[in-house]
Amino acid sequence: MTLPLAGRWIAVTRPPEQATKLTAAIEAAGGAVISFPLLDIQALPDLSGFDQAITPLAQFDWVIFISSNAVQHGMPLLQQAGVPPSLKFAAIGPTTAASLQAFGITQVLTPQDRFDSESLLALEPLQVMQGQRVLIVRGVGGREVLAETLKQRGAEVVFGECYRRVNPQSSAQVLAQAYDEGKLQGIVVTSSEALRFLLDLAQDAAWLQATPLFVNHARIAEQASAAGLTVYCSGVSGDSAMLNLLQRQLS
Repeated sequence: MTLPLAGRWIAVTRPPEQATKLTAAIEAAGGAVISFPLLDIQALPDLSGFDQAITPLAQFDWVIFISSNAVQHGMPLLQQAGVPPSLKFAAIGPTTAASLQAFGITQVLTPQDRFDSESLLALEPLQVMQGQRVLIVRGVGGREVLAETLKQRGAEVVFGECYRRVNPQSSAQVLAQAYDEGKLQGIVVTSSEALRFLLDLAQDAAWLQATPLFVNHARIAEQASAAGLTVYCSGVSGDSAMLNLLQRQLS
């Protein structure tokens, strides 16, 4: 029996520690993986700004985590500060919510379909925010739509930035060479930052134009399409959904 991804070479751009399960699944399906991490998550060397932003933690009504990285880097700091029982939690998606559960937070407001700021903002508990104080835990920079919309609804918003995203790659020569050798049939991209880094490295290279991207979110798909790339979107997060997408398009 021929495995569904036999003979297919797929670049995975996640940080290695976050790509273990997907890499194993692709290889189990007969594929070969090119590890090409485009994101390195680094804790900020100076967290005094974060500590100042969250002190006292009891001032906040809501804390919103925009990624599992935000949970991993921010939640230990919140616990050290002492989490008040009245604090309400929200997460951008189920993966982030699951990360919170590992810290004992079981009641988490989370969108059920598309997992982004717009979907979170559409939920009923965040509609009337007059007088509410909201802490958004995130990396340095990022989209502003969540904070701006909450402010328009009457909330006071504070950012708690506790990590940064950097590109560990200096060139895309590894991918270009793989393509020339016939060993690049797809690239998995699961964050907007990783896509931006990829576009910066490759520019308008023919190999990127000819190689389909496999993404997990409509917003990333929209960005890739705007850059003129071929893109397939699973529409949901999770390794199983990405594997199914790869198998459907590359078998």
